[in-house]
Order: sequence, then structure tokens, then C-alpha cells
Amino acid sequence: MMTPQEYVDLHPLTTFRVGGKARYFVEAKTEEDICEALRWAKDRSTKVFVLGGGSNVLFSDSGWDGLVIKIELCDLADMGEGRLRVGAGTLLHSAVECAKDHGYGGIERLAGIPGTIGGAVRGNAGAFGAETASAVTSVRALDRETFRVREYSREECEFSYRMSIFKKHPELVVLSAVLSLAPGQSPDDLEKTMRETIATRETKHPQRLLCAGSFFMNPVVSDASLRREFELDTGMPVKDDKLPAGWVIDHVGLRGKEVGGAKVSDIHPNYIINTGTATAESILILTSIIKQKVRTEANVRLREEVQMVGF
Repeated sequence: MMTPQEYVDLHPLTTFRVGGKARYFVEAKTEEDICEALRWAKDRSTKVFVLGGGSNVLFSDSGWDGLVIKIELCDLADMGEGRLRVGAGTLLHSAVECAKDHGYGGIERLAGIPGTIGGAVRGNAGAFGAETASAVTSVRALDRETFRVREYSREECEFSYRMSIFKKHPELVVLSAVLSLAPGQSPDDLEKTMRETIATRETKHPQRLLCAGSFFMNPVVSDASLRREFELDTGMPVKDDKLPAGWVIDHVGLRGKEVGGAKVSDIHPNYIINTGTATAESILILTSIIKQKVRTEANVRLREEVQMVGF
């Protein structure tokens, strides 16, 4: 019989290192564990939050007055012919390493992205032109309301920019994913690409700092003059009418802006850093200032990529 822990600190479980306590907390290492935890919560009319790697989430300072289920499904199996079945709790980087060891190419440019496969699928994580969706063949997910498990094809996952059906429908809990990759690749060449990718990520922003990566999604900008200004400023073409959120934040003069230990990165303005004394409230105030100023001065609406929980 599952017995959740009580009043568990959440801040060590996130890359921001802020947030309060979970009223109840359990680690789920099997699908049965997840179902048992969900039934426990349902019997008590307790709300549930499903936590992955904690790399794209901001818990409030008051925490979560319900049950947090941390997904620890960490199985990783080679199915042959370039296919891997990966449990939702497996770190994305571990999957990239496993693919490299088997000579499977296709996800090496996802190296260094923090978080789990479950989170990467849910948010279609990506970097440097590579996205998780491109490697996914199918996803196994649990409907936490009906307790039914279903396999979703890639088309049924409804992937788009930082989006999937699992993000649109929080009742769907990702259990595992099958990745289809290109077999017969040189592990040495894949490792070289991984190292280069990680090095590039480091030049974009030090990965050791306390943050959640890109805080806002890149916005679609209808203002042609602003898009032209971006191209003149950076020498880069605009793709799909989207501008990097970091460039827009810098454009309105908020690079380095600080509120109570929460700071807009001097290096990458779409990164909000906990300098060591930030609280969830100070991060929320800073991001509200950013959204307001970007809306007022650039007529651009920013939307959070980071999941806000307990506010």
C-alpha cells in the first residue's frame, strides 16, 4: 500500500531551486505506482501534479497543496533497427547517450537539454533546429481520469512548437515513448556532435546557473518593421514570423533587470536566473514586468514556456 510522504520540499527537485513544499509526495517507479497514487488522491479528493525532471517548472513559495507524483519510470530498451523504448522518467541526455552507444543518429543535437523524456515529449523540447517530435514514433500515455492506457501515434501527439496533445490535456500522463532513429551511424561521430552541441549550449548560457532555460516561448510578431529590425541587428532571417523572445526582451532594455534575487540573464535575456536569493514571487514579479513592458513597447505578447504551479 502506497504511503505518500508529507510536507516535502520541492525546491531541490527543480532547476530553479525555489518553491515551497508538497502537502503529499510520492515517487512512482512503475505504472502501477502511478495508478495507485492517482487512486489515493481521487479517494481523498486531492489535486495532483505530475512532476518530471523539474527543469521547466516554477513552484510557488506556498508549494502545492495536494499530491505531487514524481515520475521515475527509467527503463530504456533497445528494440533494434534504430528504435528505443524510453520510460518517461529517463533523463533525455541518457537517451541521447544510449542512442550514441548503439550507433543510432537523430537526437544527438538534443544533448545537454535538462529534464526527462516525458517532459521533452510533453513540451516537444528542442534546440539548434532539432526537436523531440522528429524522433518520436509513438507515445504510451495514461488518462488519469479514466485510468486507461493508450498508445498515440506521432500524428496523434499533435506536436508543434513546444506543444503536444499531452500539454494541451494535462489529464494525459506520458509513460514512455518509442524513438525511431537512423541506425548504422558512427558512435564517435555522434559523440563529436554531442560534445559540440553541449559546448555551444555553454557559450549561449552557462548551464550550471539556477534557471529553467528559456522562460518564454518565441513569439509570433506581426510587426514587419520589428522583424526587419531583428534581421538588420542580427544578420539572421526571421523564421515563421517568430522572433527570439530573448532578443525582444533585450530590445525593450530589460537585459540584466533584477528583482529580489531574480535576474534577467546578462548573457541570454530569455533566461531568468535565481542568483541565490530569489523566491518564486520575485521571479513572478520580474516576469510580469517583462511581459508588461514587451507588450507596451513592442506590441508583442509573451507566453511562458515554463509551467507555473501553485500560483
